[in-house]
Amino acid sequence: MLLAIDIGNTNIVIGVYAGKDLTYHWRVRTEREMTEDELCLLIKNLFSSEGSSMKSITGVIISCVVPPMVNIVESFCAKYLHQEPVWVDAGTFQEMPILCDNPAEVGADRIVNAIAAFQKYRTSLVVVDFGTATTFDCISREGAYLGGVISPGILISAEALFRKASKLPRIEMFARPERVIGKDTISSMNAGIIYGYAGLVDGIVRRIEKEMRPAPRIIATGGLAELMAEVTETIEAVEPHLTLEGLRIIYDHVQKDSTF
Repeated sequence: MLLAIDIGNTNIVIGVYAGKDLTYHWRVRTEREMTEDELCLLIKNLFSSEGSSMKSITGVIISCVVPPMVNIVESFCAKYLHQEPVWVDAGTFQEMPILCDNPAEVGADRIVNAIAAFQKYRTSLVVVDFGTATTFDCISREGAYLGGVISPGILISAEALFRKASKLPRIEMFARPERVIGKDTISSMNAGIIYGYAGLVDGIVRRIEKEMRPAPRIIATGGLAELMAEVTETIEAVEPHLTLEGLRIIYDHVQKDSTF
């Protein structure tokens, strides 16, 4: 079985594949100070909760945007899985040209999302990822990564509002507002954040569409993708496991190349 891990600034997404089937998947908080032993205990418990075992893992692939986590995960894979993981970077999947001034600057998660989306849709695309940052990744009809947009994430913006405005509370959970005009502080903040980000997404997408031909399909992923798809006008589809699927595709590609 393949262990696919996407390490983000806020969360780590873990998936287990049997062939092309996503058997298990989990989302846990990113803890930069954990040891390889603590990571083993975490993943072992996740497997146990599904009645499975880490002994079933035959391969590992990882995308990571948190440099302090690299040595931790590398040590975990060597000590407990006896595996050398595949680490995703700009050169891992040559079939998708990265048309940026410095391809090495592009986050591994963004590359993985772009590959997975293009493999599925095979057309001009924009992938909107609602993570720690909200990113917009643009893929041409020919399957080249064109570049994108990075804006502050929803949770970052909400936390900044809480920290900088003394009388405003922290919002722990977001929901689709019943109306734009709030009747209390929490509902007013929720409406401002959710509809404000809907306007940000639609505004950026429409500007991107003026620069891309043919007009791209707009795909969303990330923790708040389902919610934002309900309130935006431009998102056409939500792919909740896009990053994990991209990791599987890349791993299969690397394994195929290694046999020649």
